[in-house]
Amino acid sequence: MPTCQDRPVPQVPYYRANLARIHHEGFGFHADAVAPGILKLLEPVGERGGLVLEIGCGSGLLTKYLVDAGHRVLATDASASMLDLARAYVPDAEAVELLRLPDDPVPEADAIVSVGHPLSYLDDREQLDRSLVAIAGALRPGGVVAFDLCDFEWGEARRDQAPRVWFGEEWVLITRTSVPDRRTFRREMTMFVRAGELWRRDDEVHDNVLVDTSEIPTLLASHGIEAQVRSSFGSETLPTGLVAVVGYRAGRGV
Repeated sequence: MPTCQDRPVPQVPYYRANLARIHHEGFGFHADAVAPGILKLLEPVGERGGLVLEIGCGSGLLTKYLVDAGHRVLATDASASMLDLARAYVPDAEAVELLRLPDDPVPEADAIVSVGHPLSYLDDREQLDRSLVAIAGALRPGGVVAFDLCDFEWGEARRDQAPRVWFGEEWVLITRTSVPDRRTFRREMTMFVRAGELWRRDDEVHDNVLVDTSEIPTLLASHGIEAQVRSSFGSETLPTGLVAVVGYRAGRGV
């Protein structure tokens, strides 16, 4: 019987409509956990009226915390379905736009945040490094950057993990995971979503690039960002292998 490592990865967008809905309704716990720490880091930016760029905003779960705290927010994501949800969920965001790294230009901002490891959805380390360089270049003087990434430990901690099942009133999600190689964590997801009297099925396969996160501050330093790898953004406990990176660009902000 073929394993999930043997199956080809479909070249289709991540987080199509069904999975975007499931993520919005059932997986807000990460945004809930990290929001207090992120908001604390962004206090100086909010006090001077700076712009917060959110990369990988998803359906707007963290975006809403940012907007409710009084921040000006430009929310971006690579999934059109996620953006549809975000526009409805956070209508007061300054803008909600499509942004696909590493090739799309990154708008200048006074703070750049990215949580829920969207940067780990890039294809490989080369794309990640290019994206981080672009993010560093877009951060204005006096700005702060805060994001999380999947370390090698993320994959090691989840080898041979049993399939998992989540469900809501009108959806079921089944996830199978594997670590095809040290730099790749794979999720195979099958979902069923109620559509009237029937249920519709969809499948997605997601690959996350795993890296040695201890190398990230050196990369950012070469582009003017003094950064640290942390176990959390604040007092929350992040999942094993998920690492917070917080950095600053010297200078005076707006």
